[in-house]
Amino acid sequence: MSSASEKHQHHVAGGLKAAIHNPNVSEQARADAQERLEKMGEPIETAETEAPSYDEETNRRLGGYKATLTNDRTSEEAKVHAREVLEAAGIEVDGGHSSSDEHLKRVLAGYKAALNNSNVSKEAKIHAREFLREHGESA
Repeated sequence: MSSASEKHQHHVAGGLKAAIHNPNVSEQARADAQERLEKMGEPIETAETEAPSYDEETNRRLGGYKATLTNDRTSEEAKVHAREVLEAAGIEVDGGHSSSDEHLKRVLAGYKAALNNSNVSKEAKIHAREFLREHGESA
């Protein structure tokens, strides 16, 4: 199964799980969603297996730790600590580099596009070339 297909399946399963837990969804729709999840082989969270619910302050604090993982300006020690705090709170954490790598990729693409845009000033194009050079990209 390709990663795009796996992502699609993951999103479908997430939507079905959300339907099961949504009080605005009819009982019939919940039953259909549960049946479809079972056919997909997806575990269905119950009150015992659901991620814990936190108060607003805790959610914000944990969100800050999540942001730490993708911040290029954060030290590796801080990222290790953030990963430990999140895992202790029951939040699954991946390698932590995928979204920051994606961000840098998009920034570099933006600077490359600026070089070909006639509406971008000469100074901005100089800055774009310098930034791309600093990051090992040809301008």
